[in-house]
Amino acid sequence: MTKNKMNPKIDEFLNKTTKWQEEMTQLREIILECGLTEELKWNKPCYTFQNNNIAIMQPFKEYFALMFFKGILITDVNNILVKPGENSQTQRQIRFTNTEEVVQLESIIKDYINEAVEKANVEVNVDKKEELEIPVELLQKFDEYPDLKTAFEALTLGRQRAYVIYFSKAKQSKTRESRIEKYMEQILAGKGLHD
Repeated sequence: MTKNKMNPKIDEFLNKTTKWQEEMTQLREIILECGLTEELKWNKPCYTFQNNNIAIMQPFKEYFALMFFKGILITDVNNILVKPGENSQTQRQIRFTNTEEVVQLESIIKDYINEAVEKANVEVNVDKKEELEIPVELLQKFDEYPDLKTAFEALTLGRQRAYVIYFSKAKQSKTRESRIEKYMEQILAGKGLHD
């Protein structure tokens, strides 16, 4: 594959980044050598191939990651892919803490990207989760604000699930209510929990 051009939006993103700037810039170079298209999605550098999301760079406090959207399909012979969270089914990350790791893993990163591109059109079979059990407090808000229910139902299932899990983890009803109230505007705006 040939190197693709850099997207000015990603230049802007990296210039504003205070942590992992040098490391993500190095990773970006490697990714672009694989011929992916660079876009800004979910306020992060996202890499696509023929309109399929392949990977996204994610800066965190303790590390930064290259997350493959269908990482579960990648043959992880190097055993470096990790699940981003306990509820993740298809995504997998390579985590980094310095530039040296990025440089050392360059050929592996390229191999994994190439495999992800090859499998971009493969359907991923995910476990069907039991139906979401919406907390009573959220159902009450739906009765109180019908627009909230409409907006919530318009969200993707993944976004609905993230909200329900987050709201339900609170042990006390009062805490669940306060979490719901805090995120009402975000739901009404069609945004997910982490958007």
